[in-house]
Amino acid sequence: MALSFISTGGTLMLGDITYYIPASPYTTVSPQGFNRLNSVNGLSPVTVVSITAGNDTAGGLASIVKDFAADDVWNTGFLEGLLVLYTGSGYRPSYSSGSTLLSGSNQSSTIISIKSNGSLTVPNGPYFLSPNGALYQPYRLYSDFAGAFTQPLILSSGDTYTALPATLPGIQSPGIGVPSRLYYTRSASKPLAGVRVGIKDIYDIAGVKTSDGNRAVYGFYPPATVNSVPVQRLVDAGAILVGKMKTSQFANGEMATADWVDYHSPFNPRGDGYQDPSSSSSGPGAGAASYPWLDLTLGSDTGGSIRGPSQVQGLFGNRPTHNLVSLAGTMPLAPELDTAGFLCRDPIIWKAAGIALYADLPFYSDYPTAIQTINFPTSVTTEASNITLSFLSKLQKFLNAKSTTALNLTTSWAASRPTSAPASLASFLNITYPVIISKQQTRLVRDPFFAAYAAVHDGRKPFVDPSPLVRWAYGDSQPDSALAEAQKNKTIFMDWFNSNILINNSRTCSESLLLYPGSVNPNYRNRYLKPPTVPFGFSTGRISVFAEVPDVVVPIGQAAYRSNITEHTEMLPVTMDFLAAKGCDGMLFNLVEDLTAAGIVSATQAGQTIAGGEILLKRGMVGL
Repeated sequence: MALSFISTGGTLMLGDITYYIPASPYTTVSPQGFNRLNSVNGLSPVTVVSITAGNDTAGGLASIVKDFAADDVWNTGFLEGLLVLYTGSGYRPSYSSGSTLLSGSNQSSTIISIKSNGSLTVPNGPYFLSPNGALYQPYRLYSDFAGAFTQPLILSSGDTYTALPATLPGIQSPGIGVPSRLYYTRSASKPLAGVRVGIKDIYDIAGVKTSDGNRAVYGFYPPATVNSVPVQRLVDAGAILVGKMKTSQFANGEMATADWVDYHSPFNPRGDGYQDPSSSSSGPGAGAASYPWLDLTLGSDTGGSIRGPSQVQGLFGNRPTHNLVSLAGTMPLAPELDTAGFLCRDPIIWKAAGIALYADLPFYSDYPTAIQTINFPTSVTTEASNITLSFLSKLQKFLNAKSTTALNLTTSWAASRPTSAPASLASFLNITYPVIISKQQTRLVRDPFFAAYAAVHDGRKPFVDPSPLVRWAYGDSQPDSALAEAQKNKTIFMDWFNSNILINNSRTCSESLLLYPGSVNPNYRNRYLKPPTVPFGFSTGRISVFAEVPDVVVPIGQAAYRSNITEHTEMLPVTMDFLAAKGCDGMLFNLVEDLTAAGIVSATQAGQTIAGGEILLKRGMVGL
């Protein structure tokens, strides 16, 4: 039997930057004078520039190339050759092919002018060129030093992806490959063109295995054949998928480091670098907070899995109105609670992603003038409370708020609840969440997986982390009727809340906004913990889960704490959650965008703090 012999591409360094060169070229151009270029292993770094009669001077060419410096994949090494593409009958550029020194450059470039016949369309940007005219689009390799990814990905053929076959030296592997942003132009039909996206590893990607955070699942099931619906919508909008990202196992809540057995929990870069990243969208949160080269991550939120990582890492994050997008091709925790959303540093990209994912979402530019608050400080006692109250004051002024009311949900429920419901909201909903998630996931995920695994492994069971096992065992202990009862109680609360607390409005979508602050307490990942427990109880974070309303996290500042790791003062993010009436996600996206334009909210940065800064682990490390 003959063995297949297939090139998977290779890596090379240009300057101090490592690149992956795919096996197949982007296109091929007619060879002409390429032997004048310096090369390594038959490849020469070149920059492709398309020109027109309006910018065909050497000065115009220099101006175009100058703008390329902002791109993280391009570097001056690609000025070895300039492939100038031009069109037009009887037209040639006003400068000749040959060697030239562009204005502002300290190196000579060999200019090669190539006339396009109309069928040759090559985006501007960095390439590697072979002597026969093959043009390769390189991927810059970055280290996943935060351990946020499970697999780096590249598009292999058609709509199918494959693992990137490249690594970087050292223990900070694997390498994540990103293409130049210069290749892409955003448009109405491709609003996410060139946006680099990491995908939580519960969503199917065609050609790639899905792990659900479990090694046995990854080894047992074949690669997906189609993208999940959320992933496909992002791809259709032009997003560039760069990899799959870690999830706590089966999207159940897990604490770093003790609960994570199959895979190591990603590292939260904020503060001392040893704070829990929260879960279950742990990889998407840590990656978005760590890597400036990563624009957006897709997570999921059942009981707080987007909002928790967004809060502790200072990201814009959203749990959307339930059922805004199909989750076909996504591992379920509980379909009646599961949602798909984003974690992002930039509210403009965040909104564009929301438009792409949630089709036909209505947007409102008039905002509620009534504010309700939960768990707000009543006076300034800490730096975080000062930031919280200051933000509330700015928001009141921005909205020209007519009222701000401290909401006591327990009292409101007791006063206006349905007559058939008990007076205690906490007792009414105490077991609702754990019953729903345990009963649904055992039925939809565990049982079919265990049965299929046992059938080919002589009746054996696969390994599962402690946290999912505890929750599943609780579900097994409950009668089958418990699920219907829990779903009924959820619906009763939802109907009451949407009729009494966050009510729809034809002009502003929601009659009021409901705000609650995120926690700013250190949560170290190097603590020994008690065994995981069943997630009983009702809290502010469960409101949107049961009421099916949007809940978005907005970073509003950062506060100091004394780290017992570094024994220095470090900074942790301060965030605010906004809730609105069901279906008012578009209004919240618009509001955050307008608050950003007004200077009340700001995009956050990757790094040790939300204002940026070298992550402690990275200091002194080159090329990360």
